[in-house]
Amino acid sequence: MPTTTSTFDAERAEAFAGRLVGAVNDGALAVMVSIGHQTGLFDAMGGLEPSTSDAIASAAGLHERYVREWLGAMVTGGVVEHDPDAGTYVLPAEHGAFLTRAAGPENLATVTQFIPMLAEVEQQIVECFRNGGGVPYSAFPRFHALMAENSAQDHDALLVDHVVPLVDGLPARLADGIDVLDIGCGQGHAVNLLAAAFPASRVTGYDVSEEAITEARKEAANSGLTNATFEVRDVARLDDDARFDLVTAFDAIHDQADPAGALASVHRALRPGGVFLCADIKASSHVAENVEHPMATFLYTVSTMHCMTVSLAEGGTGLGNMWGHQLAVSMIEEAGFTDVSVQEVEGDAFNFYYVARKA
Repeated sequence: MPTTTSTFDAERAEAFAGRLVGAVNDGALAVMVSIGHQTGLFDAMGGLEPSTSDAIASAAGLHERYVREWLGAMVTGGVVEHDPDAGTYVLPAEHGAFLTRAAGPENLATVTQFIPMLAEVEQQIVECFRNGGGVPYSAFPRFHALMAENSAQDHDALLVDHVVPLVDGLPARLADGIDVLDIGCGQGHAVNLLAAAFPASRVTGYDVSEEAITEARKEAANSGLTNATFEVRDVARLDDDARFDLVTAFDAIHDQADPAGALASVHRALRPGGVFLCADIKASSHVAENVEHPMATFLYTVSTMHCMTVSLAEGGTGLGNMWGHQLAVSMIEEAGFTDVSVQEVEGDAFNFYYVARKA
């Protein structure tokens, strides 16, 4: 039989090598951006005119030698501008708009923190590739804090004024007073925001993490909220029966060991006519349809190294955060819900919002 000889495309190979060099540089830059966020360097620089490394370190309360080397990465990475004659550095306002805490939900520096967090479990993930199984939640001690920070900036800007109105009539019902449950509530910021905005409603948060629930209760107490309560519960095994009028889930279903069981529990926990409002990753269930997704590589990486593996560690299905809207709608319907719609909120680039009703 004739053999097919492929021609090696040197230009294509060189372009791919350049892409990999860029990936290495960008990966390193992500770690340094994470450090800049955690140490407050971007916030300090956001209020400074062109300054020396000494002045920047002083403004941030940090050691100059580390700041100077960090600035080298920021300059060569195209984040900070440098005047070699004056020996000064400046964070352009156009860059600060996506790097400082003042940017709110536009602050992408918070997202870069997931890169070093995931790197902490790299060798455990390698072993999972070889031997199966998963890496448990306990291996991610920073996860709840990072999720709380990321979700808080979104919830503060969007939850009450933009997400709640996705459900027709819901703001008025919450104002009158209904029973609300947030599953997988983490440190409970969404619960506390809803409780503060709608004091006539009773808002409950469930999460499997006792540490996260402790933080949620502290925030509620500090805010003087009497209508927010929290319990350590496995949301896939709830015994609530027709107890709530609204159940919410913010990026929580895909992490469950038994996501179908969690959805069935939600359906059972709702009263007739109740509403399920679920936010989850904005993606397709089909890889080919995610090629143009601007954050797809990051999201598949997070799925591999956290969302999927923590589910598998519990003997779960390993759904992963890229389950996509097609599978999400199918599973919500299979749990017994009707009238399932998929909506988007301006300002939230990461999530679809699913609104479903119990007949």
